[in-house]
Amino acid sequence: MRKAETRRAVAIRHVAFEDLGILGPILAARGYDVVYREAGLAALDQHEAMEADLLVVLGGPIGVYEEAIYPFLGEEIGLLERRLAADRPTLGICLGCQLIARALGARVYPSGIKEIGWGPLVLTAAGEQSALRFLAPAATEVLHWHGDTFDLPAGARLLASTERCVNQAFAAGNALALQFHAEVEMPGLERWFIGHACEIAATAGIDVAGLRLASAREGPRLARAGRAMFEAWLDELGTRERRSRR
Repeated sequence: MRKAETRRAVAIRHVAFEDLGILGPILAARGYDVVYREAGLAALDQHEAMEADLLVVLGGPIGVYEEAIYPFLGEEIGLLERRLAADRPTLGICLGCQLIARALGARVYPSGIKEIGWGPLVLTAAGEQSALRFLAPAATEVLHWHGDTFDLPAGARLLASTERCVNQAFAAGNALALQFHAEVEMPGLERWFIGHACEIAATAGIDVAGLRLASAREGPRLARAGRAMFEAWLDELGTRERRSRR
């Protein structure tokens, strides 16, 4: 039996190498009992996912609109619809971000370009006041790895953009959706280069050698900024929770 003070975090993982990265140790240090649930391998425990103190939906190389091929996507979208309606703390990264957008009624679709590699974000005014402020310095680059984009959900606050993709991050109540990857760390990225070998080879202008070099250069900086960002967001959740109890 878990101790009463222990919190529960459920992470829905779509491919083994796209995990919580730096966020895992942060959650553990804050007393979260972290469990992974592998998408597509078994039906999601809807009660567990709804009752979790934090739900994290991770990335993956499939499209939100491919429900006919991957029926479990419909299950995830339905879960997110209920969780977001209840304003339960939820984090979406890359595919997880797009799933949150879809659950909030927005369109998700191919952007026509592949945004793969390291690059800076441009924060909106709302982004500068959010936890993403720790990613604001021009020297901090994040990892982008997507070919889809989405319309901003009604009522959501846009937090960040890039030159190639307007909608990179948004907030909606206690949900944070990040199209980019701030959770990654070396040497774990080597598994990405293996797992995404076909996509890398099929995308003009990038190769493993270049991605590896950029990751070695930018990774340590992002690890510091990413930790600060996730810590600040979790602090914000805690502040809202305490206020709601008054």
